[in-house]
Amino acid sequence: QVQLVESGGGLVPAWGSLRLSCSASGRTFSNHAMGWFRQSPGKEREFVAAINRSGGSTDYADSVKGRFTISRDNAKNMVYLRMNSLKPEDTAVYYCGARAVRLQTTTRDYDYWGQGTQVTVSS
Repeated sequence: QVQLVESGGGLVPAWGSLRLSCSASGRTFSNHAMGWFRQSPGKEREFVAAINRSGGSTDYADSVKGRFTISRDNAKNMVYLRMNSLKPEDTAVYYCGARAVRLQTTTRDYDYWGQGTQVTVSS
């Protein structure tokens, strides 16, 4: 069982930056692939970024590629999402996800979710 808690959301002007953090409980964090999803009002939850167990492989949605960077610190049980050049369409609740995996691959399917953190980008 992994418990996830997101933080770092807030209100930011267009073209601004934010860094989201996800704190994970448990001693097996390094066995989990991690990722970020987001959900806007009236829309389905959508994939944003993923990172493998070691942090050496990442995957991004086309809409954020080149602007967002996912990273992790296994010693601290933390995952981060650095968001640059934010646009109003990035406004959403951002969720951290985790899935125990045996291989060093990224995934877009997760078993555990945090409660989310709101990101609002003003135009």
